[in-house]
Amino acid sequence: MLRAFQQLCRMNFLPFLSLLLVATACAVSPKPNPKRPDFAAYPTYGGSDLGLTFVQGHAQLRVWAPTADALQLKLYAAGTGGEPVATYAMQQSAGGTWVYKLPAPAPGRFYVVQATIQGRQMAEVPDPYVHAVGLNGLRGAILDPATANPADWFDDRRPPLKQATDIVIGEAHVRDLTMHPQAGIAPRGKFLGVADTGTKGPGGVSTGLRHLQELGITHLHLLPTNDFASVDESRLADNRYNWGYDPLHYSVPEGSYATDPADPAARIREFRQLVQTLHRRDLRLVLDVVYNHTANAARSSFDQLVPGYYYRQNPDGRYSDATACGNEVASERTMVRKLIVESVAYWAREYHVDGFRFDLMGVLDIRTMRAVRVALDEIDHSIFVYGEGWTAGASPLPETERAVKANLPKLDRVAAFGDELRDGVKGHYARQTEPGFASGQPGLEESVKFGIVAATQHPQLDYAKVNYSKAAWANEPGQAINYVACHDDRVLWDKLTVANPGATEAELIRMDLLSNTIVFTSQGVPFLPVGDEFLRTKGGSHNSYNLPDSVNQLDWARKSQYPGVLAFYQQLIAMRRAHPAFRLPTRALVQQHLHFLPAMPANTIGYQLQNHAGGDAWGTITVLFNGNRAPTAVPVPAGAYTVVLRGAELNTKGLEKLTHAGQSLSLPASSALILVQN
Repeated sequence: MLRAFQQLCRMNFLPFLSLLLVATACAVSPKPNPKRPDFAAYPTYGGSDLGLTFVQGHAQLRVWAPTADALQLKLYAAGTGGEPVATYAMQQSAGGTWVYKLPAPAPGRFYVVQATIQGRQMAEVPDPYVHAVGLNGLRGAILDPATANPADWFDDRRPPLKQATDIVIGEAHVRDLTMHPQAGIAPRGKFLGVADTGTKGPGGVSTGLRHLQELGITHLHLLPTNDFASVDESRLADNRYNWGYDPLHYSVPEGSYATDPADPAARIREFRQLVQTLHRRDLRLVLDVVYNHTANAARSSFDQLVPGYYYRQNPDGRYSDATACGNEVASERTMVRKLIVESVAYWAREYHVDGFRFDLMGVLDIRTMRAVRVALDEIDHSIFVYGEGWTAGASPLPETERAVKANLPKLDRVAAFGDELRDGVKGHYARQTEPGFASGQPGLEESVKFGIVAATQHPQLDYAKVNYSKAAWANEPGQAINYVACHDDRVLWDKLTVANPGATEAELIRMDLLSNTIVFTSQGVPFLPVGDEFLRTKGGSHNSYNLPDSVNQLDWARKSQYPGVLAFYQQLIAMRRAHPAFRLPTRALVQQHLHFLPAMPANTIGYQLQNHAGGDAWGTITVLFNGNRAPTAVPVPAGAYTVVLRGAELNTKGLEKLTHAGQSLSLPASSALILVQN
């Protein structure tokens, strides 16, 4: 979402400005302050009871605000409007915290806190650890989340997962997946819509959750589902759309995706029901989490309670901006790291979430990501963690301390997106008319091969010729996410269309299938934006973060329009899941079994997976890619082969037998060929 940030965060996009008292969605930098506080000297709190906690039905609120002169707790009858029904003076406590035990029953349903700092009364805000909120997240709710469970919630179990390279990720947005008027899904645009089962669309095709099951993915990656700022929950009839990369509260589900956003329990219960439904259908859930910034720094609970502490500053005192959104969170500070780690653990523990995709992970520091991994391992070792291994701008955090791709060897079982393969296969993300390997662009072979070995060290690669990274950055294959498209930039079909003017639909389909054949036969973890399997289009939009549903929603009619393309994708995913040679778990196994063929012509790649790699039933697998837009002869070792994949045809039982005497084989334009020897 790097590109989207740079536009989104410089636009006035909040629909309820009068409520949040802000002029833009992004932070306003404070005036230069040469006398910055010594944040490291602030007292810190190590306990596990920050926020509103419940013991035998009795609620206690603990808030960290070490610089406050006083902290008031105010209770309200409703989530918006009205006057406080009770006001309490919170008491100072250990580690810079303030605490108050609420009466039972409390005289109100919602709460805020208001600090007085150096004689200045700050704004009313929920606390940073808030887990339940009212409309638009303006007030916290006095609600024990444990009372908002769907039936049989405590029997919910994650589907089994042996190793990271067994994962197949499908990326979607709640609305994209459910909003099309012909999707047959109810309620549309909601958590429960994603959980709707057995739905059908145009031509009787399956839609929504049933489609995900048929596709064969293991993990559903949902764009941000935490409470974000850009959609006014009191005006859902406006049908406003946003990707949600503008976090308001880190640990609360988004209200616009609930059937009743004014009911704090609804969003909690319905999100859990979504998770439960996915698990019952052998799907795991990945949350797209945005801990690198907040939608508005000046009005955030962070700055209203501990000014400046939660955000990094430049030497002149202004907020630094590695997110291109006006602020970046200072994850290296003790209480910020604690908040992030405990928020992630909360989603995994209380919502049974199975994975986390960290937006602009490179903004966060390495120690924080290590702490996240440790905390999740205490819950379930199989929870998957990955993110964008880059920033969107300069940061005062030294490069050596950032969770960027180059530092991934310092992080155990944390993965990153491989933009080397992405841009190598389809062409440069920003230079939209520039084609890639799959469209005949020369000189990108090593970038594609870099992804084929999952960004690990391999003796046959010339890293100096790789487009971005000039060295391996993954210790093991499970640390590399292979993909050619995601929600950012143009979808694959639109990118191929604009980069190949004059190409016929048949030619574009061949390029499309070649692109993702490369992804799903590469080592590492494959990633697919849901809809690419039936040639999804957004009408050419390269940044649809706030465009209407008519642009973003999945057009299920294309599924019935391109049944052959869909069938190929289903078979491609099934082949990967059935054959461990394509998902080797260690770098050593990749080096041992994967060997690139020598003397390949320009813009072709060939390699073999030898000696029953990973215990595969197939003895030797020969994989050939022709990125040229014309047939090309490639050298292949002599032998008796079974052809299992040829262009748009795939049958793991064999398409034909081929006896090859050692001469060159002719590969059709923009195509792949996979041969098997047993």
